Amino acid sequence: MKRTVDMTLGSPTRHILKFAFPLIITNIGQQLYMIVDAAIVGRGVGVDALAAVGATDWSYWMILWTVTGITQGFATFVSRYFGDKNYKAMNRAIATSVVLCAVIGSVLTVAGIFAARPVLNLLNTPTEIIDDANIYLVTMISGTLVVAAYNMAASILRAFGDGRTPLIAMVIAALLNIGLDCLFVFLFDMEIFGAALASVLSQAVSFVYCVICIKKIDCIELTRDCWRPDRARIKNMLLLGTPVALQNMVLALGGIILQSSINLQGRIFIAGYTATNKVYGLMESCALSVGMACATFLSQNYGAGLRDRVKQGTAAAVRIVTVMAFAIIGLLLLVKRPLLTLFLDTSEEGAALALDKAVRYLTIMACFLVILYYLHVFRNALLAMEIGKWSMISGISEFFSRVIMSKVVINYIGSDALFISEPVAWLGSMLCVMLPYFYYRSKLLSGGKEKELT
Repeated sequence: MKRTVDMTLGSPTRHILKFAFPLIITNIGQQLYMIVDAAIVGRGVGVDALAAVGATDWSYWMILWTVTGITQGFATFVSRYFGDKNYKAMNRAIATSVVLCAVIGSVLTVAGIFAARPVLNLLNTPTEIIDDANIYLVTMISGTLVVAAYNMAASILRAFGDGRTPLIAMVIAALLNIGLDCLFVFLFDMEIFGAALASVLSQAVSFVYCVICIKKIDCIELTRDCWRPDRARIKNMLLLGTPVALQNMVLALGGIILQSSINLQGRIFIAGYTATNKVYGLMESCALSVGMACATFLSQNYGAGLRDRVKQGTAAAVRIVTVMAFAIIGLLLLVKRPLLTLFLDTSEEGAALALDKAVRYLTIMACFLVILYYLHVFRNALLAMEIGKWSMISGISEFFSRVIMSKVVINYIGSDALFISEPVAWLGSMLCVMLPYFYYRSKLLSGGKEKELT
């Protein structure tokens, strides 16, 4: 059976590491879409343009994270049925996932386009950058169906243990994105619109490549029967996918409220904050990747009834992210200033001050990075155990943390509250998934059939 990995046999650590590595490269490549946009816009167009891109971050992330959460939840069913060798149910889950993603993606696209300008006004976006911000946001939202399609295709491949194909797709698309960015921005003078358009077109290439590879998986046979609506199946998939999506929406909503306070600090502050947020995307990529690898491993073993391997896999993931987080912290503290200059031309007026703010923000975030990594492991562990409500609760915790820091604490300690809001949000959210994991582990993961580790 091509492009599949049975994770119910063998070392949990080896499986997770082997699966996570290509995911790390893939997620870094996906982050390059926005990073390259920001770097080319910031250095090629200017500080105001970088601030305009940054002013859209949380608004666009609300849509992007909703799509990511839905596809991640749906793919859990595919992985579980594959682990149980129930290929009939697996194919029906794939077909239902495709239909649901198409419907949800269409609704998000229409709603997002109409809401873009009012949201930017509501967020106190400075008048000198709001037009460019609106152009960038509307263009990115217009590609929501493309993003949903790619994420669903990539999630299906990962559910089979194939992290290599999404990696290749993303490498191709990342290189294409860089080329199109340079072409549209520098040669055709399309500025912010060109950068956004390049991202959407490149993501479309990723999707096409993944679909070509999915067709080569032997056990995937999407017959006419697979596409027939099944209310029970739709309900079950939405019950798992929706809490993850709602959690991501709540996370983004808290970020949007945070963004409104950031925008009040002026364009220089926004530009510095934006530069660090782009690097933050890279920092989180490793955590996301290990979390996805952990979810696939745990889902297959949970579906196969191997409860002890679920415990072992979670423990292995915690060890992996601990080492990974401290290694990244050390690296970031060494190269933080040169890294941030990729986004800002310090010869431009206001750019040096923006760089100083970016360095301060990145330093604070880096010191608490291990908390973020634990959050992703335990959140995915609960998802694999079919417990989605705590993901929602952890999202609510992050929401209130960001709101309190940006609207209350800021009145006492100033703009530093905006810098420490992320670590505070991570801590509260991590506790909301770590403590329930240990509670449910003792109840749900006691005993179970076991296969020999190798």
